[in-house]
Amino acid sequence: MSLFGSSGIRGLANIEITPLLSQKVGAAIASMFEGGAVLVGRDTRLSGEMIELALSSGLVSCGFVVGTLGVVPTPVVAWLTREMQAEAGVAISASHNPPQYNGLKIFDSTGMAYTMEQQETLEEHIHKGDYATTDWNHVGHAEAMDLKRLYIEAVSELVEAPLERQLVCDLFNGATTSIAKELFEELGSTTILINAQPDGHFPAGNPEPNKESLERLGNMVRDTGAEIGFGFDGDGDRMIPVDENGETPSPDRVLAAYAGYIVRANGGGAVVTHVGASMSVEEAVEAAGGSVVRTKVGDVHVTEAMLENGAIFGGEPVGAWIHPDVHLCPDGILSAVRLMQALDSEGKTLSQFVSGIPDYPTLRAKVACPNSEKDAAMGSISDIGEEFGDVTDVSTVDGVRLQLEDGWVLIRPSGTEPIIRITVEAHDEGRAKGLLETSRNFVQSVLGG
Repeated sequence: MSLFGSSGIRGLANIEITPLLSQKVGAAIASMFEGGAVLVGRDTRLSGEMIELALSSGLVSCGFVVGTLGVVPTPVVAWLTREMQAEAGVAISASHNPPQYNGLKIFDSTGMAYTMEQQETLEEHIHKGDYATTDWNHVGHAEAMDLKRLYIEAVSELVEAPLERQLVCDLFNGATTSIAKELFEELGSTTILINAQPDGHFPAGNPEPNKESLERLGNMVRDTGAEIGFGFDGDGDRMIPVDENGETPSPDRVLAAYAGYIVRANGGGAVVTHVGASMSVEEAVEAAGGSVVRTKVGDVHVTEAMLENGAIFGGEPVGAWIHPDVHLCPDGILSAVRLMQALDSEGKTLSQFVSGIPDYPTLRAKVACPNSEKDAAMGSISDIGEEFGDVTDVSTVDGVRLQLEDGWVLIRPSGTEPIIRITVEAHDEGRAKGLLETSRNFVQSVLGG
C-alpha cells in the first residue's frame, strides 16, 4: 500500500495530491465497475475544485456519470452515495489538516469507506495503468447536483421532539458551513455560528477542534449563556463539544459517557473504539451491560470491526463517531444531534453527563527510530518481559498494547514519522509517569540492542 493512509489518500496539494493522480484515481474507480455513477463532494480548500475537475475527467473518460455536490461535509457524501445508489462516492478533503493539504476519501455503494481490500484493488489499477477508458462516443459527463436538502430532511426525521437549545458552533470555515445553520434551526435550536464563512485559507486556524482551538468557542458559550457548543473539523466528520461552562471536557470522557448511554438505551450491545482510547470506555460500557472491541487507529478499521461484531456504536476520541443505524461514516453533525438527544433523555447538561466518567491521566512520548528498523524493533517489543509487572492482556492489533490492572501501555510505530510512539494511561499520575518512563527505557533498550 503506497497511496492510502489511515483515512484515505492525503498529502500536499499540487505536490503529492496532483491533478494527474486525481485523474488516475477517478479512472481506477470507474474501472472497477461496468458503468455507473459516482458522487463527488469537497470541503472549502482552495485546491478542491482543481482536484474535483481532474477526478471527474478520469471518471468521465471511462463512461461514468459524475454528480458534483459542491461544498458538503464528508458524511453527506457518504450518506448520499448510498441513498442515490451510486457505485461510489469521493470526498475531496484533508479533514483537519492545514490548508496546503488535500486528499481523496472513497466510499463504496453502502456509504462505507473503502476497505483495505478495495484500496488494494484500486491501487493495482493505478500501478498497472489498467483503465477501462471508452470510445469517444461513450464518454460520460459531469452534472452539478444540490442534494444537501435530502440529508437535512433525513436527520430532521430522526428527531421526534424539537431540540430547543441555545447553542454555539465553531465551523472553522470548513464544509459544515454549507448545512449547519439550516439543519440546527430546523431542529428547533437557536444557533450562533462563528467562523461560518467558507474560506479555504482557514483564517480561523487549522480546522481541528481541540482544547486549545476551542477556547474562543468556550468564551462565546459563556458570553451568550448558551447551553452547549460544538466544534467541527474541516470536512465535518468530527465533533468536539464544549459544555455549558465554556469548558472542553476530555473527548475520551465524552466518548465513554455516550457509549455507556447508548448501550443502556439498547439494553446491551457492542461498542468499537481503537487501541489508544481511554480505559474509561470499557468501564462505562461494561457497567451498562455491553462490551468493547478495540481495533487499529482509523475510522475505516473501526467501521469494519463494527460490521464484524454487529456493534451499535463506534468512535474515536478525536470526535469521529459512527452511528450505524443511520450510516457507516463518522458524522460530526449527526453526532452533535445525537449527543443533544442523549442530554435531553437524561435531563442533564454536558458537564453532568460526563461527571461520572473518571479523568485518567494520559501521557505520551516519542522515541526516534529509522523507518527501516521499525519492523524489527516492533518484533522485539512484542516479546514483553517482566518490566511492567502483572500484564493481564497483550494485543498486537496495532503495535503492542499491554493491559494492566491499573492502566495500559501502547507502543506503536508512527505511520508518518521515523519514531515509535508511546501512550500510557493509569489511575493516578504517579503511576502513569512510572509507566511512561519504564516504556521509554524498554523501547530504547530494544533499539540499542
